[in-house]
Amino acid sequence: MPSKSSIEVKELGHIVLYVKDLRRSVDFYERVLGWKRVDTPSTMPVAAFSGGSTHHELLLIEVGDMAEPKSNGLQIGLYHFGLKVGDSDDELRKVLKSLEANGITPTGSGNHHVTHSLYIKDPDGNEIELYIDVPGADWKNNPELIMRPVEPLEL
Repeated sequence: MPSKSSIEVKELGHIVLYVKDLRRSVDFYERVLGWKRVDTPSTMPVAAFSGGSTHHELLLIEVGDMAEPKSNGLQIGLYHFGLKVGDSDDELRKVLKSLEANGITPTGSGNHHVTHSLYIKDPDGNEIELYIDVPGADWKNNPELIMRPVEPLEL
């Protein structure tokens, strides 16, 4: 139960990622994921994207070649972020075809019982979950669904 002094978070507002090469990352998020770039005049090497829910859901900041790449395996910090890409497995199959057409092979997939998910990495190694909510999965009345073991995804 939240304490009287706790903050009530209303929604996840945005994600900010440091990237090595802004042009390469902009191409990925625009061309592959189809995000709309927000025209943000700036003297800094940044790019903002919006899916229409707010002023920006994603902000990329170029840090250049001197930045250390993400390591593989367990580490402290961001594991992945999820992007809802539809409401059905048919839509997820279309996403898979689009990824393949863009030369991107998912790094994994999973049936999470409340979502069906594909995982990819952006040019800097940040993992992204592309998912659909499973129709009829009533996690509000059956929260045990959320933590059930992940099963293989059959698309």
